[in-house]
Amino acid sequence: MHDAGGPATVEDALAPRAPTVRTVGFEAPLRWLARGWDDFRATGFRGAFYGAVFALMGTLIALVYATRWQLTMGLTAGFFLMGPFVCTGIYELSRQRARAEPVSLRTSLACWRRNPGAVAFFAAILTFAMIVWARVSVVLFALFSTTDFPTLQGVIAQITSARNLEFLLVWAGVGFVFATLVFAISVVSIPLLLDRRADTMVAIFTSVRALLANPGPVYLWAALIVLLVGASLALWFGLLVVTAPLVGHATWHAYRELVGD
Repeated sequence: MHDAGGPATVEDALAPRAPTVRTVGFEAPLRWLARGWDDFRATGFRGAFYGAVFALMGTLIALVYATRWQLTMGLTAGFFLMGPFVCTGIYELSRQRARAEPVSLRTSLACWRRNPGAVAFFAAILTFAMIVWARVSVVLFALFSTTDFPTLQGVIAQITSARNLEFLLVWAGVGFVFATLVFAISVVSIPLLLDRRADTMVAIFTSVRALLANPGPVYLWAALIVLLVGASLALWFGLLVVTAPLVGHATWHAYRELVGD
């Protein structure tokens, strides 16, 4: 027999508890950005190091795409695989400041070791999602393509043609579904894995719950991320030196406001 108000077994008592999720106002993403900028400055702009890493990775992908586009898929997969590890450093800088610890870039470089298995598993999930999306894109193009097999030149020619509006609408719609799923599992996952050493699935479900509880603010946050990072990719990769750590620091504050005890 066991107490009706307590855990039924030892396993129940030791099982990971799902964190609570808070609701925030629609203006919250702007507050996260403001606090993120404050962290960026207060930590001596150390986050710019991680921004430079992202800028270098983006530049490398662009150069390879221009010369050896066949290798682009592998590099992009590596980007998704390494991205969460790079982001942990930015979150760690904000975490150090929040805990009144000495701000150390050197310590932040290895902070992912606090929960290496869970972070690696989450990175693998993102990479798998990217590979599936890439394959789906090829299939969609093949269905709408007039060529035997979609080559890079054929992709560019057909996408830029005004006659392919149907393809663009289908491709954008499917891409939106994939992007929404990836964003839903990523809103607060990595900061939660880093800060509380949570299990990967607990972090993913918490992230989805945060989105469902705050659809307006979280989708606004997604739009701001796309605006900042997308503008950096479109205009000049060097802007990532600032925009990437800004988004990273702000994501830490999003996690702190959205996830309770």
